[in-house]
Amino acid sequence: MRSFLPFVVLGLGLLATAGPALSPRILHEKRTHVPAGWTLKRRHDPSTPIPLRFALTQKNINDVGKYLMEVSHPDSELYGKHWSAGDVLKTFAPSDETIEAVRSWLLEGGVESDRIQLTQNKGWIEVAATVEEAERLLQTEYNLYSHTSGKEHVACDAYHLPVHVAPHVDFVTPSIHFDAKLTRRDSTQPAHSIGQPGPGIGPKTTGKLQAQLPSDTSTCNEYITLDCLRALYGLEYTPNATGSNSYGIVEYTPQAYLQTDLNMFFGNFSPSQNGTSPYLVSIDGGYAQTEYQGFEYNGESDLDLQYAMGLLGPSQTVTLYQVGDIVEGASFNNFLDALDGSYCTFEGGDDPSQDAIYPDPYGGGYEGPEACGTVTPANVISTSYSYDEADLSVFYATRQCAEYAKLGLMGVTILYSSGDYGVAGNGGLCLNPDGSQSTNGTMFNPTFPASCPYITSVGATMIPPNSTVYDPETACEEVIYSGGGFSNYFTIPSYQQSAVDSYLTNYYPSYPTNIWNATGSRAYPDISANGANYLVAIDGGFELVYGTSCSSPVSGAILTMVNDARIAAGKSTIGFINPTIYSSQFAGVFTDITTGDNPGCGTNGFNATVGWDPVTGLGTPNLPKLLQAWSALP
Repeated sequence: MRSFLPFVVLGLGLLATAGPALSPRILHEKRTHVPAGWTLKRRHDPSTPIPLRFALTQKNINDVGKYLMEVSHPDSELYGKHWSAGDVLKTFAPSDETIEAVRSWLLEGGVESDRIQLTQNKGWIEVAATVEEAERLLQTEYNLYSHTSGKEHVACDAYHLPVHVAPHVDFVTPSIHFDAKLTRRDSTQPAHSIGQPGPGIGPKTTGKLQAQLPSDTSTCNEYITLDCLRALYGLEYTPNATGSNSYGIVEYTPQAYLQTDLNMFFGNFSPSQNGTSPYLVSIDGGYAQTEYQGFEYNGESDLDLQYAMGLLGPSQTVTLYQVGDIVEGASFNNFLDALDGSYCTFEGGDDPSQDAIYPDPYGGGYEGPEACGTVTPANVISTSYSYDEADLSVFYATRQCAEYAKLGLMGVTILYSSGDYGVAGNGGLCLNPDGSQSTNGTMFNPTFPASCPYITSVGATMIPPNSTVYDPETACEEVIYSGGGFSNYFTIPSYQQSAVDSYLTNYYPSYPTNIWNATGSRAYPDISANGANYLVAIDGGFELVYGTSCSSPVSGAILTMVNDARIAAGKSTIGFINPTIYSSQFAGVFTDITTGDNPGCGTNGFNATVGWDPVTGLGTPNLPKLLQAWSALP
């Protein structure tokens, strides 16, 4: 696999032989615009304290793709020989050289040693500085920005590092980043942060069901139920290794399920599960809150759990990772920190400019210790939340993407929904030439983590009107459009090179290359599953729900069945599946979707075609074929 950070690799060539005092400065990061909702307030006071944090580059990180391919590609002799957390820690911890390079530069820059702290996990160097000192060290100017919510944020437009230090630093905070988590200090409203369902994020609904609940599969084109999915994807499977298998669903407070909704759903569609609950794992004070109710608070979690639990049946426990309290909320990094102690070590823990901080520094929220290595990751983890790539800096996104690669090394399958706005970003936002996002932008806006090459991105299909479960599905074009396209941040991984080359050779898009990335980048989604007309019990009634939020947990349940069969046979979990599913051994295992498109940004988007396409990926799962193909692997 190609490195996903080619520009960082090139940066190593800038290493100077001159001493630190002679080392010239180079631009490290630059922001092109101020994100929507933020306005410049004033120049920051030079005497104000500022907590500088330097994210240290990780040893061997540019080889993470190679290592992952070794344990994930079916042709490899090391297939399925997953790493332990200790193996990952030992391989990727920042080197002593990196730590010393940054520390020496700070000392030579006039920072006393007692103000320079290496975090316990060696992921960050923290400096207690003033704004004036930070501006001198980074050759920048800090400003104070205000948000329409009333929050304030400190940021600069660009910053510079010595040429000999730059290869050892991923990014600095606070700096150009505006992907800050907006915490709630107003007790009248629950938290919403980037990555959580807010305007334009999360499943969609057309409202309460007015008709009678279906009793068979004859109306699956109008109402998707557990039986419809079983018929579509051959999901007749009796688990045999439930005690050793695991499936995790991630939710971010205030998103929470209602037990009464689970009871209503199971009472109608899976009576043997009536009264059952997921196994709840609280992360940073997360809990199934009931203070706030309604589709915007219960829709996602109710959907995920009813279909994940319902498809797997009563013998397989589903783990609910409930992340963040209702005051501070949480980010993806808060969740990743909790999965295993090694993640805190690799990534340096929480970043106060981007992630929720626990114990709650303001009071009123969760005041226990931050979750760090408190949770062992499930074999399969599904998340139906997302950012847009443009919400994040390249360094922040690539650093998080590396975390997903490390999970794959440990045998974990990570699924993310691909988005519901076709080639546009969340809420239908598209990119403008200056890098900003707006509803009238014309440039395609990829979603993240769907565009990370180390996760499996799941798009959405649907049963066409007047069709049955035995007819071909099409790309979802009802209420939502399957997210898909080409990353602006990540290069194309080797595992999908052939599939994407075939698409671009036979179905090259007719759009000008200045509105989509035609330079050979990571393409998504990888697979798809039905994402339309789901019957979900929400707040005491059934609603029709749409979105890749449906597709991801259903795909995760199916892959959990595959893991069950492999574990029962004494084999490893499937782990990172992309190199396998794109391989020749899996040709024809997924049902190809060849009709439909994914409009956005004033275009019809891309087309679903024969073979892989940036609308439905390789297609929809067929469990019998998946079981047969994976059973043939060691």
